[in-house]
Amino acid sequence: MDKKTKNILQYVFWAAVAVVLVYFCFRSIDWSQFMLALEHCKWEWVLVSIALGILSLFIRGLRWRMLLLPMDSKTSVLTCFNAYSIGSAVNLFLPRVGEVVRLAYVVGNSSRDEEGKRLLSADKALGSIVIERVWDMLFVGLLTTLVLVLKWEDFGAFFTENFSGGGQVMSLLIPGLLLGLALLVLLFWLLRNKGEFWGRIWAFIKGIGEGLSSFRRMKKSWLFLLYTVLIWSLYWLMSATIVQALNGMPVFGSLTLVDALFISLVGSVSTMVPVPGGFGIYHGMVSGALQVLWGIPKDSCMAYAVLNHESQVLTQAVCGLVSYIHESFFRKNKK
Repeated sequence: MDKKTKNILQYVFWAAVAVVLVYFCFRSIDWSQFMLALEHCKWEWVLVSIALGILSLFIRGLRWRMLLLPMDSKTSVLTCFNAYSIGSAVNLFLPRVGEVVRLAYVVGNSSRDEEGKRLLSADKALGSIVIERVWDMLFVGLLTTLVLVLKWEDFGAFFTENFSGGGQVMSLLIPGLLLGLALLVLLFWLLRNKGEFWGRIWAFIKGIGEGLSSFRRMKKSWLFLLYTVLIWSLYWLMSATIVQALNGMPVFGSLTLVDALFISLVGSVSTMVPVPGGFGIYHGMVSGALQVLWGIPKDSCMAYAVLNHESQVLTQAVCGLVSYIHESFFRKNKK
């Protein structure tokens, strides 16, 4: 089986999983109650959430640019924002493919040295993406720990029942993966002079390493950390604004900002599953948390999940389309 066929089959599988999850999430919904929840919605708060989503994309572009600047000082804010927006839109339909797409866009716009070689290669840019993911994972872990420490009596049981088993598996899996990766890198280092093929593989690994080390060479690393805090603060506020949009219903009126943060963290866990657009998995996890923790009726829970998820899906799709049009027509004509 060739790689293309394998990728297609993987996509079909996860798309089918999404369809099944959406079916099970919505099959027992009382649509009259669901629509009643939407009738109580204050749509101006949904618009605020969309605006926050656009701002989060922009700041993500700024943060990524900081990692790329040590490798190509001419990398522009617009290039990074467009690449990030297009990649996010692609990820809605083809999970993980969006990362490849944004790599292609930012590398394609990279400046060249005196010999005409691009300063920013795909391997270096890939290293910067790995750094982004690592920092996001660390920050989510920090926020989760903080919330659990401060509000264990409210969230502890839910976390233990739903994530503790996965946490035990990950505690064993991650060290094993890191050890295996280290041994693999050592093997390629030993084989680097054994032929052109091995030399190219080692050169690619070195490029990733250079991208990973770009964080150390940033002039304002504190700004990178500030961007990370802002990004996750915006996600928190997106969750809070949707709660505010539905606070006309008594079941949502009692939720606090800390509750909104926990809901946001639960939703972020759903991104670990490569389901197109997070459809089904996000709705199931978030509505489940709302039901278990606060006893909110499933119909109202699903209304919250739909408003939060679909508003951001729309935001990413529109931003991606606008960025694609800009890159394909306007900037292309200026080159």
